[in-house]
Amino acid sequence: MRLDPALQDAMIAAVPSLRASALALCRNPDRADDLVQEALLKGIVSIESFRPGTNMAAWLYTILRNQFFNEYRKRRREVADTDGSFIGTMVSQPEQECRLQLAECIAVIATLPQDQREALALVGAAGLSYEEAADRCRCPVGTVKSRTGRARAGLAKRLSVDSAQDLGPDPATRAALSGGKLRWAA
Repeated sequence: MRLDPALQDAMIAAVPSLRASALALCRNPDRADDLVQEALLKGIVSIESFRPGTNMAAWLYTILRNQFFNEYRKRRREVADTDGSFIGTMVSQPEQECRLQLAECIAVIATLPQDQREALALVGAAGLSYEEAADRCRCPVGTVKSRTGRARAGLAKRLSVDSAQDLGPDPATRAALSGGKLRWAA
């Protein structure tokens, strides 16, 4: 792309005022130089939108200012993570695998005897205490405890759960699946 010499001269003449404006915006000489360079580059790429006879410096300043504010808004949403500790907390299992595991778990729960399913649902899923579950089932607390224990053991056997790693990738998942009773190390 060949630039009209008059436009090129106008762009070059605008550089000192662009740099002063960029310094006022970002207060960093290196970043100011980068902003000026980006504004000039965008100006060259979109030179056909410049109307001859208007103020080239003002047009380039508008590009520079918009570039600065776009970057500012983008940086506000970013998190400084120099040592990588934040990104390490953002680990998730692939969604499709979790769905398959959930479907398998639901199918296995359906094979449990009715009394064990009920106890597991009340204690494990609904979060009721053994006493509250016993009141709902109209049976002794010990019966609810043994039904829940047998249900968990049956699930673990049918789902081939041998260790904490088989229950999930993180402590919250392991606690939810174990009803908060198991204290396995990660």
